[in-house]
Amino acid sequence: MEMQQLRYFVAVAELGHFTKAAERCLVAQPSLSQQIGKLERELGQPLFERLGRSVRLTDAGRTLYEHAVSILASAETAKGRISESSGAQAGSVTVGAIPTVAPFLLPSLTSAFQRRFPQSHVIIDEGLTAQVIENCLRGDLDVGLLALPVAESQLHVEPILDEELLLALPAGHPLAKKRRVTIHDIDGEPFILVSEMHCLGQQIVAFCNQASCNPFMMCRSAQLLTAQELVSIGHGVSLLPAMACERDRHPGRVYRRLSGTVPTRTLAMIWHRQRYQRPLVRQFIEMMRTTHGRPARGKRPAGD
Repeated sequence: MEMQQLRYFVAVAELGHFTKAAERCLVAQPSLSQQIGKLERELGQPLFERLGRSVRLTDAGRTLYEHAVSILASAETAKGRISESSGAQAGSVTVGAIPTVAPFLLPSLTSAFQRRFPQSHVIIDEGLTAQVIENCLRGDLDVGLLALPVAESQLHVEPILDEELLLALPAGHPLAKKRRVTIHDIDGEPFILVSEMHCLGQQIVAFCNQASCNPFMMCRSAQLLTAQELVSIGHGVSLLPAMACERDRHPGRVYRRLSGTVPTRTLAMIWHRQRYQRPLVRQFIEMMRTTHGRPARGKRPAGD
């Protein structure tokens, strides 16, 4: 039984597909299948049920999977601890982040981290929530940054800050002059939604539904900047994260805090529970805690 065979086996088990597992492992699919076959012959029983193009674990496969994940994690830990002696302040930290967080938290943090550890470099992998979670699960990321909830039991989840969502308005909009604005004031208003492919879009829809608020969806945007630009030309209003709003100096947009029930999202760091954390990774996590780990974030816009 070889380590590479276990890596191939775990990839197939997690993806349920030989071709996708081969792509993850950067190996030709026939070679991967051959190694899985050798592993099955060595153990004397099948590890997978072949169901057309997909596969699922047999009872023997489920038993091996538990041990294989532990063995691979132990090997990674051993490699990490051995490499510590070569320099705890050198190397790379691979960080995954969702698009509604990455441009606001990571540039300043990365710059400060690399000034403190000049022999280090931070590799940034921006992707949607599902991608960040998947990359953490398969060990491609040292740490991920996203918005809760995260349900994967294999991941350590550490909330770092609660962020308010602010109402974005065209500068001349009547609500911009109103002393007190609530979620019900946008009922029926033309609304620009950050697409539900982002967890932020899903959270905004859920918040409106809970408040029985039904804005008129004029646009579903994949980018925060698109939403902001459409607001500035009067195409509609939107709810956007405070960290995106506080850097905005465009004269055609204003931001208001909602009174009453305030929409928020909770940002968190995640990492695989069994992935060894090198000292440099621990330093990055600690810098994230000290820099952004506070209860709330965002300037106080006009309104209650």
